[in-house]
Amino acid sequence: MIKIGGGNLNEALEELERERGISKEVLVNSLCDAMVAAYKKHMRNKDATNIEAILDEQSGEIGVFSTKVVVESVEDDETQISLAEAKEIDEDVEVGDEVKLEVTPEQFGRIAAQAAKQVLTQRIREAERNLVLNEFLEKKGTLTTGIIQRVENRNVIVNIGKTDAIMPQKEQIPGEYYKPGNRIRVFVLNVKETTRLPQVIVSHAHAEIVRELFELEVPEIEDGIVEIKSISREAGFRTKIAVWSNDPEVDSVGACIGPRGSRIQTIVSELKNEKIDIVRYSEDPVEYIVNALSPARVVSVDILADDEYAHEAMVVVPDDQLSLAIGREGQNVRLAHKLTGWKIDIKSVSQMEKAEAAHAYEEPEEVIEDDFSHEDDDELQQEIEEEMNQQAYDEEDIQHDEPVEDEASEEE
Repeated sequence: MIKIGGGNLNEALEELERERGISKEVLVNSLCDAMVAAYKKHMRNKDATNIEAILDEQSGEIGVFSTKVVVESVEDDETQISLAEAKEIDEDVEVGDEVKLEVTPEQFGRIAAQAAKQVLTQRIREAERNLVLNEFLEKKGTLTTGIIQRVENRNVIVNIGKTDAIMPQKEQIPGEYYKPGNRIRVFVLNVKETTRLPQVIVSHAHAEIVRELFELEVPEIEDGIVEIKSISREAGFRTKIAVWSNDPEVDSVGACIGPRGSRIQTIVSELKNEKIDIVRYSEDPVEYIVNALSPARVVSVDILADDEYAHEAMVVVPDDQLSLAIGREGQNVRLAHKLTGWKIDIKSVSQMEKAEAAHAYEEPEEVIEDDFSHEDDDELQQEIEEEMNQQAYDEEDIQHDEPVEDEASEEE
């Protein structure tokens, strides 16, 4: 047996468990595995399968043991022991029993300590990586709070507990200044396993951040009375959120706004004064599109296509509402499209009147062409042929009558 830690070993293992969050059982198993690996390497017998290490946590002693089967006649010294030799260890053993023999080499302490240190360090790192990986795999798709550490190559490094997460530039809010030391609420976007600690990707611009904030601030959403049907967001600028109430007596929009706007003000403040449009969801696509285009007023909505391949609608708004409906650089209609899933084409009343006038000007020619069927063409052709035949008959009669008139004139 080798003494590796005295009575302090057990305390050291318990301290590691508290600091690193790794169970003492894992640490003990790692230490024993390290001793077995060092023994096999030292004895140049890597294929041995009956070697194990046993640790006495109280005394801090560890030894390497070989398990052998008791037989009448030994055929393999590595795995078998004679009954007579086994009786010297334990008088009660019988043929077929197993006995453990200590095989710890002399002067093995330094080699064992070095091997134990290497394996233990490796196992601690693996255990830490697995702990972090499992923890953040559970947090994937949820909101968490972290502290900004630094900015590297336009990426923001955020400490979120046991590891530092990366916020890529595309997941940052445009124009936002990320000051080291500030607390920040982020969305855990993805967790990638690496050879070292897992790489956690977080976002400050994800639409789900808005959902989480509404769930935190609006009790009716947490209770399931009000549902968030859809969210479209352009981080730092504007968000549209569609809500629906499962209780006719509860106003979904009013619940999200809160008394005197207290709930929505808290969310807007958290989002650095980002504009939020709360839209009432509807099963009727026309009503839903009208609501999604708010605050613009809508004159009419014409559904152009509604099937599994396309959802398209034509929206007409007053002339003075066209720019508001489209929004700055098309933002309002773009967010409405993302919110509803409908492709929306917006025109003003005057634009529609011009388009209809142009269509009406071209329409008569199309109507005349459309009024004739193939049957009408056949009847017309038949009438023409009959008229031409009749005309031919008349000409023959005229030609036949002309000589008679000539003879009569000669007689006279």
